[in-house]
Amino acid sequence: MLLLKNGNVMTMAGPAFVGDVAIENGKIVAVGQSLSYSDAEVRDVTGMTVMPGIVDPHCHIGMWEDAMGFEGADGNECTNPITPELRAIDAINPYDRCFEEAAAGGVTTCVTGPGSANVIGGQFVAIKTYGDSVEDMVLRFPVAVKAAFGENPKRVYDGKNQTPSTRMATAALMRKALVEAQEYNEKLKKGKADPEKMPERNLGKEILARVIRRELPMKIHAHRADDILTAIRICREFKLRYTLDHCTEGYLITDKLKEALGEDCEGIIVGPLLTERSKIELKNLSFKAPKVLEQAGIEYAMMTDHPVTPEQYLPICTAIAVREGASEEGALKAITINAAKITGIADRVGSIEVGKDADIAVFSGHPFDFRSRCVLTLVNGKVAHEEA
Repeated sequence: MLLLKNGNVMTMAGPAFVGDVAIENGKIVAVGQSLSYSDAEVRDVTGMTVMPGIVDPHCHIGMWEDAMGFEGADGNECTNPITPELRAIDAINPYDRCFEEAAAGGVTTCVTGPGSANVIGGQFVAIKTYGDSVEDMVLRFPVAVKAAFGENPKRVYDGKNQTPSTRMATAALMRKALVEAQEYNEKLKKGKADPEKMPERNLGKEILARVIRRELPMKIHAHRADDILTAIRICREFKLRYTLDHCTEGYLITDKLKEALGEDCEGIIVGPLLTERSKIELKNLSFKAPKVLEQAGIEYAMMTDHPVTPEQYLPICTAIAVREGASEEGALKAITINAAKITGIADRVGSIEVGKDADIAVFSGHPFDFRSRCVLTLVNGKVAHEEA
């Protein structure tokens, strides 16, 4: 057993307090004050912040390996705009040093997967930042199927003189793939009743059939307001569960976002904000977006889009959002419990509560103070990072 004593505990499930957290067999077993166990290894964290391990709800860690170039770039299969059968776990290099750097920054869970070159890019995974292999690190797979609107698919395939080269074609390809998935799903139903009617197995249609059955959400890349609204339109048409990721201009259409959140949209994931305006659809990028969303009553999460913003700087991103008007509590939730809820993994991570995974970050001061250092990171109760 490990006992963290006398820390400033931010559980993200209730008020912060000065107290203790007990950990055993990779789980949180007690949270309170004046905890004592005869067999515990005690670590005095007086004056330090004890918080849930940080959750990045959208990134590409392990898919574009650090300082590798083409040899380590495995996030976009730019040969076919519809590739739902692709799986992040088959491309992630768990030995990429960025996992170690993420843990050193207090990040314990990353939701990572294919990029946005394709209209449908493949399957995302929720993965821990510490372990000996991908199998050891996986928290949940798949967690979502990636889809993309806007500039990226049209830029990639226009360069190949191939569809889609317009937003119309992106939407049309999405609808076509979803209709085919509906038809495949109906054949599966008939095949269960009569094995002779079972369709030939198709890995892409098989995973999209799970989306049609609402077993998996779509994880939708959309920056511009019109692309966000197109995504909402299509998801309504097919009654899909989905999240809106990047959502750069979402703060300009908060009434539309609130309406979508009242239906099947499972959350808004904002970012990356600590980046250049590298393309036209980022012209309205603003660190004020979290404040505007919060003032509109919209809960949100924040992402790095690693390697766009390196994982370890996610607390810095949220700190700047606070500087620009977001509340401290809202920003903390954006990288812990909100990020976990929106990505469907809050039963395991995102808060310090009994029964959850012992994923904990201990900072020397407040996590939003850029001078604070992450002195200890636990993943499944194991030391993933420790300051010397």
